[in-house]
Amino acid sequence: EPTVRTELMEQIPPIAIFLQESRPKFPTAFFEYLMPIVVRYLTDVNNQVRKASQEALLILLEQDLVAQSDIENKVCPILLDLSAPDSDDEYKVEAVNIICKMASMLSRTTVEHMLLPRFCELCSDGKLFQVRKICAANFGDICNAVGQEATERLLIPKFFELCSDSVWGMRKACAECFMAVSYTTSPEVRRSKLSPLFISLISDTCRWVRQAAFQSLGPFISTFANPSSAGLYIREDGTLSIRPSAQDVNSNSCQPSNNITLISSSANAA
Repeated sequence: EPTVRTELMEQIPPIAIFLQESRPKFPTAFFEYLMPIVVRYLTDVNNQVRKASQEALLILLEQDLVAQSDIENKVCPILLDLSAPDSDDEYKVEAVNIICKMASMLSRTTVEHMLLPRFCELCSDGKLFQVRKICAANFGDICNAVGQEATERLLIPKFFELCSDSVWGMRKACAECFMAVSYTTSPEVRRSKLSPLFISLISDTCRWVRQAAFQSLGPFISTFANPSSAGLYIREDGTLSIRPSAQDVNSNSCQPSNNITLISSSANAA
């Protein structure tokens, strides 16, 4: 019964945590018995079971309970199969979504070598706009996961494609994550490539795209500032913040906080 398999998936993370804490008594139980079930249920015929399996996988990755070998040899191959060009539409949408979510939890080498080529292919998927939309919405997170060199070499050309997509929702998603993409690139790329691209979004024929671009204008401009002098930094939750100066911290101001937070494009997208 699908409901039984779904309930089972919901119990996997707490069982895995228990086994990790009791590892001397159960050294291989998780890897031999539980992890294969999670991987197998990623391709279950029931979408609720698959969803539960995806959520369990993300929790396991977040808790650092999955071995690197299992990620590379078991999880990634399944996701690559599900996101292949000839894969079922529903499976492909789910696979690209889980790829984007897990990218920030994996090592840069694993993401760049195993998942980045497929992500670039999915950005140009001509069959499903939903796939391109997920790629656009999570573009900043992928850039952050692979770093500057891979972003400028492989991802920026794809970002240009998505920013000129015929579907306005794609262009809007790009405008919302523009700051996160810009933050990963060099000052020269920001000036010579991203600035003209941003102007095209701010001049878009769709008012929803223009509105999203104007909302991202301040955060985008902030990426041109020198962090050491401006005090700007990116929090883990994707917000752009201004670090208060020592003088502000030591002052006897009645203000509860001098920290100013600007909601970034990635936060708006959420």
